[in-house]
Amino acid sequence: MNKFIINESDIVDIDTYIKNRSSIKKNIFEIKKNRRVQVGPHATFYFESYDTMLYQIQEMIYIERGGREQLLDELKAYNPMVPNGSELVATLMFEIGNENKRKEFLNSAGGIENKIYFSLDKKVIVKALPEDDTERTNEYGKTSSVHFLHFNFENHIEEFKNSREIIIGFEHKNYKHTATISESVKKSLVKDFK
Repeated sequence: MNKFIINESDIVDIDTYIKNRSSIKKNIFEIKKNRRVQVGPHATFYFESYDTMLYQIQEMIYIERGGREQLLDELKAYNPMVPNGSELVATLMFEIGNENKRKEFLNSAGGIENKIYFSLDKKVIVKALPEDDTERTNEYGKTSSVHFLHFNFENHIEEFKNSREIIIGFEHKNYKHTATISESVKKSLVKDFK
């Protein structure tokens, strides 16, 4: 059964988490393998799920040991990144090792968060909706290296499931790259739908 919200009761106590942390990390690593898509030389999408966000919350509590108050804050922060059953949710990271090249790229990619899409069999286009917690492109046109994105498939779930070719891409003037979603990634992402 898929879960679309993390509740306080889903969080295991810190002692239990510490005992099982190694096996939990190994399990999450396996899950994440089929939820990662690189697009072009700099962009990687990490598709989030109930499991990846639950792990993130557990790790934050493990690291900070902030008690129930922290737990409630983490639930508030991470629950919006759990797919709701009719969407895919991704953390997009622009990963460029060289600091000067990274700055140059980010300065050239303003507004890129509004130029991301899925294409289903070249017929249906679903555009990314950036998380509205904060602006990711500043007033000078520099974008952030991390973006939180929602793709609303409410009217296109069956098309996604039945598509032979699913492409994710950018239509930004300075970053026009695409990638085809593999069958293993598709199989994992389909689990995010009701």
